[in-house]
Amino acid sequence: MAHIHLRRTRHTSDLRRYWKVMSLSERFEQIIAAVPGVIVAVVILLALWELLRLVIDTLVLQHQNVLDHSVFQKLFGAILTLLIAMEFQHSIIKVIERREHIIQTKIVLLIALLALARKFIILDATNTSPMMLLALSVGVVALGTVYWLIEQRDAIRIDQETTPTVTASPERRGQEKTHHPRNGE
Repeated sequence: MAHIHLRRTRHTSDLRRYWKVMSLSERFEQIIAAVPGVIVAVVILLALWELLRLVIDTLVLQHQNVLDHSVFQKLFGAILTLLIAMEFQHSIIKVIERREHIIQTKIVLLIALLALARKFIILDATNTSPMMLLALSVGVVALGTVYWLIEQRDAIRIDQETTPTVTASPERRGQEKTHHPRNGE
C-alpha cells in the first residue's frame, strides 16, 4: 500500500513542478483532460452503485438464480459497463499523468471490443435480426483485425529497436556495389 501513496505523491509533485514550465497549450490540455476524468469518475461511481443495487436486489432479496439467462445478462451487462468506464478512466489518467500525450488507439479499440462483448452478452437473440447479429460480428472482426495489425506493427518496432544493426566488415565494404542514378545503373 505504501507504493500507492508514493506514486500519488510523486505525481502531485511532478505536476506541480512541471506546471511552471508547461506551455499554455499543455496546461490547457491538462485541464481539459481532467474534466472528462471527473465526469467518468462520477459515471463509475453511479455504475458501481447500480451494480451493487442490482446484485443485492436480484440475488439477495429476490433470491434469483444467477445462472438464469436474463439475470446473467443483467449482472454481467452491469459489470462490463463498469469495466468499460474504468478502462476509459485509466486512459484519461494516463494523459493527465503525462505518460501518454493522447488517448492511445489500442485502448480505444479495446474499449470498443469490450462494448461489443457487452452488447453480445445483453443481446436477446430471439428478438434480434440476423442482420444486426451480422453487423455486430463484422464489427468485432474489424476491430480485432485492426488491434492485431497495431500489435504486429508495435512488435516489429520493438524488435527493430532491440536488434543491433550489423555493419559490413572492412573487407566486404570494398566489394559492395554502389548505385549511381546519374550513371544509369
